Amino acid sequence: MAQMNLLQAINNALEIAMTENESAVCFGEDVGHFGGVFRATSNLQEKFGKDRCFNTPLTEQGIMGFANGLAAQGSVPIAEIQFADYIFPAFDQIVNESAKFRYRSGNEFNVGNLTIRTPYGGGIAGGLYHSQSPEAYFAHTPGLKIVVPRNPYQAKGLLLAAIRDKNPIIFFEPKKLYRASVGEVPEEDYQLPLGKAEVVKNGTDITLLGWGAQMETIEKSAEMAEKQGVSCEIIDLRSILPWDVDTVAASVQKTGRLLINHEAPLTGGFAGEIAATIQDKCFLHLESPISRVCGLDTPFPLAHEKEYMPDELKTFEAIMASVNY
Repeated sequence: MAQMNLLQAINNALEIAMTENESAVCFGEDVGHFGGVFRATSNLQEKFGKDRCFNTPLTEQGIMGFANGLAAQGSVPIAEIQFADYIFPAFDQIVNESAKFRYRSGNEFNVGNLTIRTPYGGGIAGGLYHSQSPEAYFAHTPGLKIVVPRNPYQAKGLLLAAIRDKNPIIFFEPKKLYRASVGEVPEEDYQLPLGKAEVVKNGTDITLLGWGAQMETIEKSAEMAEKQGVSCEIIDLRSILPWDVDTVAASVQKTGRLLINHEAPLTGGFAGEIAATIQDKCFLHLESPISRVCGLDTPFPLAHEKEYMPDELKTFEAIMASVNY
């Protein structure tokens, strides 16, 4: 297998998808000859031409309206929103058009071929406009799927599955891992299942749940807890919508404890939805309250990014508090 970083894995998946299907088109701000601000679309315009990989004007609402139209008439649009922080001008198109197109037409029409790629999260000193994690806003929207990879192997397999899935999908890419996460990736075509969590490590005392870039944080905190004699089960959710309730519930019924970690602010974050569901499914199995280790309820700070992030030390302290409850 080839060694790839997360960007190379994404680029490889895009190349496979566009080679396979001549209806697949890739577009967004600076994605053409420039290859995107992070170079995720490097060389795609050279390989497939300006008709299939091209720049758009700086209008996220326009990008998504255009993508909906392409998908509705049978093309396979792979739209890039340059930063997840900039997705909000397109919110109406995604939530009121993409997500509802099939439903409102009684399945006469759909935009199921649509995939939206966007980098999210902190860790690059990006400040308040280049660091947000907006997955929870969209998780409230029936008709969408939301996917978040944590490493190159997942990025390629999940992105190919997302492009081929017959539902509109937002594919959040953890940008601080773009070049930092390197691993073995098959060069051939493969897919990973959407809506299915991965049990990264088995354990008996507490379940640690996260997605994307925070999985590295969780693994570091688990190593610290193991030195204190605490056995941690680690689960990567991978898909936010739909999310794998059964896998998480089975784990919590075994361990009796659950800690959820995400970068987004605590209030209204997706951890709250998970906690509510798991206490309903596992109430009689719980040995302590469900813990949430999340970002702060503030705009994302530049100077105090380290204090904002739900790091391994905060997570370790929450693990020990849960176990000693």
